[in-house]
Amino acid sequence: MSQLWVLTILTIVGCYLLKLAGYLVPARVMSAPMVRRIVEAVPVALLAALVVVEAIADGRHLNFDGPRLVGFAAGAIAVWRRAPFLVVVILAAVVAAVLRVAGW
Repeated sequence: MSQLWVLTILTIVGCYLLKLAGYLVPARVMSAPMVRRIVEAVPVALLAALVVVEAIADGRHLNFDGPRLVGFAAGAIAVWRRAPFLVVVILAAVVAAVLRVAGW
């Protein structure tokens, strides 16, 4: 079995165990206000980190691509203005595409 398959299987098992651990946590632990705030904030922080990495990274290198960053900024402004998710995605893509076509 190749090393890639071993890593894939270990990742699957790790994800399953993490999900199982969530079910095994007693309800009284999850009812604590501080724990509840942390549990609610973690997915938001992870998603934000993924978005930022996708905005400035290209493989293993940082790539401060002008159109991509401007599209990211347009999407961030749309989120700030509470636009629907689909509008945010389309706006960011259109802004980046127009700048690329314009040769920027």
